[in-house]
Amino acid sequence: MTTPTPSQFNRRTLLQGGAAAAVGLLAAPAILRGRNLNERLNIAVVGSGGRGGANLRSVSSENIVALCDVNENSLAQAAKAHPQAKQYVDFRQMYEDSNAFDAVVVSTCEHTHAFATMPALQLGKHVYCEKPLTYNVWEARQIREAAGRAKVATQMGTQVHAGDNYRRVVELIQSGAIGDVRDAHVWVNRAWGRHPSPEAAEAAGDFYVAERPKEAQPIPAGLDWDLWLGPAPKRDFHSVYFPGPKWYRWWDFGNGTMSDLGSHWIDLPFWALNLDHPLTIEAEGPPPHAEIAPASMMARYTYGPRGEMPAVNLTWHQGVYKPKIWTEMGIPQFNSGVLFIGDKGMLLSDYGRHMLLPEDKFVDFKTPEPSIPTSLGHHAEWIHACKTGEPTTCNFEYAGWLTEANHLGNVAYRTGKKIEWDAKNMKATNAPEAERFIRREYRKGWKLV
Repeated sequence: MTTPTPSQFNRRTLLQGGAAAAVGLLAAPAILRGRNLNERLNIAVVGSGGRGGANLRSVSSENIVALCDVNENSLAQAAKAHPQAKQYVDFRQMYEDSNAFDAVVVSTCEHTHAFATMPALQLGKHVYCEKPLTYNVWEARQIREAAGRAKVATQMGTQVHAGDNYRRVVELIQSGAIGDVRDAHVWVNRAWGRHPSPEAAEAAGDFYVAERPKEAQPIPAGLDWDLWLGPAPKRDFHSVYFPGPKWYRWWDFGNGTMSDLGSHWIDLPFWALNLDHPLTIEAEGPPPHAEIAPASMMARYTYGPRGEMPAVNLTWHQGVYKPKIWTEMGIPQFNSGVLFIGDKGMLLSDYGRHMLLPEDKFVDFKTPEPSIPTSLGHHAEWIHACKTGEPTTCNFEYAGWLTEANHLGNVAYRTGKKIEWDAKNMKATNAPEAERFIRREYRKGWKLV
């Protein structure tokens, strides 16, 4: 069976009337299980502290049968609420007991997302994975394709996607409220990463670190540091990496704010504009550091026409970078936001609100009737899909393309070139040096496929 492209399936088809046709494509194994809505799923949770703890609480209406965490302190805390669950430190051992569970929630650090997710897909288990879906472009492609073969219920943890505000924005853009959109901007106020000075870090609400620490620190009691490192290169423990989310600033473990908040904020134009793979990507910011992601940067994407939608430019602004129209006070000063610029007007949005601009032009505008159903809730939607085979809205087909695009912003930044992207072959055709940022060698003993 051919996997549908995002524009064919995950946008309008999925959310504006095509759900019934999509059921068989998304979760055939779930239908074959014949599970009814009153029967509880058996769920294994990989990563139970921090964000993992929040995900665990959100699926606790089901049977939590397995808990896994490299930090035994987090594991013990989660086990207080779920004493019946079998405990593991290494998720590879957990998968040896795969008959005990139907579905897996993955909330590890970014660099191990794919390694905790791939075995579940290969075993035909439903998967919820935190954002970003994977550590790099190549892993995103492997997970997306594996999910297409598995045909299970999948969901990436972009919780705001379930809110009504995003749905109304998508309807407005796709109904032509502001005409054809040829430019879109996303900006986030968060500036976490490598700062030019301790003062700049403090102003950004971040901690200051300029280089990799030379000294090692004692590994905290209960933490299996070697397992935490997983496929990443070996290094000594230091508190600048752990606990989270400190790790996401370091290229060996994450990709900074670009891939993290990009999962939430670029999600909106990605959905509304039916995007998948960009044609070119370029970036700017401070000189790339070998070890640490930047606190502030900008990335520009070009996308070709998609169906009736024209080619569009999408620009990501992070930290001190903002769109020119924002700095010139041409729009309301949302700290973080998304701006769609159409030939009939503009639409400005953040997580919970949106407005058509200029406001006086849209005084008599009649908002279209809602066509995208209200979500059951981001986690509830996934649980429902596991049991019924109905589709989810941030499944790995959609999330895989989104994750690839976000990572490409960092690839362009680290390469220092305007990348010409061959999506089919996962190649920056004009920048072979980008290959090491698209895919990496894993530490001995770790293999994804």
